[in-house]
Amino acid sequence: MMFIMMKQNPLSVLFLTIFLDMLGVGILIPVMPLLFTNPHSSHYLLGAGLAPSFGYILLGLTIALYSFGQFIAAPIIGQFSDKFGRKRMLIFTVVGSMCAHALFAIALSWKAIPLLLFARLVGGVSGGNIVVAQAAIADISKPEDRVKNFGLIGAAFGLGFVVGPFLGGRLADPTLVSWFNATTPFWFAAGLSLVNAILVVRNLKETNVHVSHSLHIDWSRALKNIRHALSLKELRPLFITNFLYQMGFAFYTTFAAVYFFARFGFTEAMLGNYFAYVGVWIVISQAVLTRLAAKHFTSQTILKSSLFWTGLLILLIVLLPRPFWLLLSTPFFAAVIGLSQANLTALISRSAGANIQGEVLGINGSVQAFAMMIPPLVSGVLVAATEPAASLVVAGMLTIGAGVYFVNHMKRENRDSTRRNK
Repeated sequence: MMFIMMKQNPLSVLFLTIFLDMLGVGILIPVMPLLFTNPHSSHYLLGAGLAPSFGYILLGLTIALYSFGQFIAAPIIGQFSDKFGRKRMLIFTVVGSMCAHALFAIALSWKAIPLLLFARLVGGVSGGNIVVAQAAIADISKPEDRVKNFGLIGAAFGLGFVVGPFLGGRLADPTLVSWFNATTPFWFAAGLSLVNAILVVRNLKETNVHVSHSLHIDWSRALKNIRHALSLKELRPLFITNFLYQMGFAFYTTFAAVYFFARFGFTEAMLGNYFAYVGVWIVISQAVLTRLAAKHFTSQTILKSSLFWTGLLILLIVLLPRPFWLLLSTPFFAAVIGLSQANLTALISRSAGANIQGEVLGINGSVQAFAMMIPPLVSGVLVAATEPAASLVVAGMLTIGAGVYFVNHMKRENRDSTRRNK
């Protein structure tokens, strides 16, 4: 019965596909930071002779490689989905994620850091599947439904982060099951990707009715996309806003787990519990709040407030004295994240033609990946020289900067519109 319902409703297949994919990503959240930054952890990878500051830099490099893979691959995968269809590319990228998780597990078993870095690069390339999923949603969504449908996909993100970190913290805990270790979450994630690929093969119908087999693939599209993003007059302000927002958010996500470990003494299991708690509220935000807000406010109106509040609440985290206050602020933090992400994507999608959704969302994917590639490298060096809180301070300021830029853009647009109507 469930499979029949999936075949009749592509949105449900895409929801489950992104959920399983993000579940695999979420499983890694409580484990990976402590591999490099906690010498007291049984999963610590670095030798005793290496300074902890080197671990911060290596963590930043590991995360940056994932974003670099997305930056290079997302626009190419987006073009391929326009040329050959969304379904084929989803299958390809999900299988790629399976291989990346398996390689990471092997690298951990061997303590082979070069192989580990390569695995993250492969994972980043496969992570371009979000562009394909977004394009498929745009294919099947009416303009007035795009915000709520992108919000539903955001809920799949959130749900993956509810279950994923919780599972990751448990699967890496040998006190729970004697044979659990740091590799277990990665093998489990590889298994999820295999299930994901089977579900897409069996249940997803092709959504792209504008398939163009004659479309030329531009292999250097990633670099051109950055330049192209700045040349598109209508979309340029949105791309810049998204760039600043994603860069700020990446400064937060890169060292949030390390900050919680250093500030509050969180273990892998505690980190898993916390990020699962964040995920619960992101699900609520994306599945409920985003849809309610779309009925009463435009995306522009929502973004004027949500971008500012995201930055302010990141800065607030640094000032909180105890984990209890962190739990109280999380619902508000998740709400503004959900509103910002869904409405930014929907606004960009709505501004593009139906026949180039894959291309435009691929450009947006390049902008996001480029924005998320810089902070891990910078924050690794920054934290090594200072402390983990520094990354969160920069995150808050950049996100507020995205809000300032967007508000100024809207003022300019309103002035230009008034002049044209006179």
